[in-house]
Amino acid sequence: MIFKTAKINAFRTWGLLLTMIGMGLMVLGTAGVVFWGQAGKVVAGIGLVLGLIAMMGSLAIYFWAGMLSTSAVQIQCPECTKQTKMLGKTDRCMFCRTILTQDPNIANITADELEAQHAAAKSPDPADTTV
Repeated sequence: MIFKTAKINAFRTWGLLLTMIGMGLMVLGTAGVVFWGQAGKVVAGIGLVLGLIAMMGSLAIYFWAGMLSTSAVQIQCPECTKQTKMLGKTDRCMFCRTILTQDPNIANITADELEAQHAAAKSPDPADTTV
């Protein structure tokens, strides 16, 4: 995992980032009117439209994360003993970031071994030359 955090929290982080980008684009676009007067209206319009698109993307990500959160499996973290939600075969605790799994085949491996397995699964096999 890139962020080393729970998957739901990673989705929410991207939603927050898009919200901040959208608001920043809207503010900077509107500032174009202040700096360039009438000519800045075009800059303001472009900034407002791009900001609106970013805010709509943020809305979609937050909605998607909320829908995933409602169907996520709730488990108790063995490390911090708090209730956390888990997506997929492996995830991290939302509070202490301990790697969690419900798959007994990978229950006793380290984080480095798990990341190596994920990297090996994502990389294409060089021996496979089927076209």
